[in-house]
Amino acid sequence: QVQLVESGGGLVQAGGSLRLSCAASGRTFSRYAMGWFRQAPGKEREFVASIGWGSLTTAYTDSVTGRFTISRDDAKNTVYLQMNSLKAEDTAVYYCAAARSLYTSGSRSPVDFGSWGQGTQVTVSS
Repeated sequence: QVQLVESGGGLVQAGGSLRLSCAASGRTFSRYAMGWFRQAPGKEREFVASIGWGSLTTAYTDSVTGRFTISRDDAKNTVYLQMNSLKAEDTAVYYCAAARSLYTSGSRSPVDFGSWGQGTQVTVSS
């Protein structure tokens, strides 16, 4: 199982940028699709972005397309979420997740992810 630790959250003004990082343990990190999800107070956890093994595929929820970019550095066992043009509605706890199975292209469903980080808070002030 992959262990994940997120960092990079914080308080930013609307229109600003943040880059989240997720450091993973384990020698097989490169073989897992990775995802970012978020959960705002009183709401269910929602998909933000995913990246397949080998960076072959990426996917985004509509509300972040064109503003957020997911990427990975397999040499550093790290996945990133670059967030630009942040809006107040992006405020949430952001979670990194690793897929349950090896060699997948990614998924929008949290049930397809078996390892989760502890989350990092992102607050966007308007």
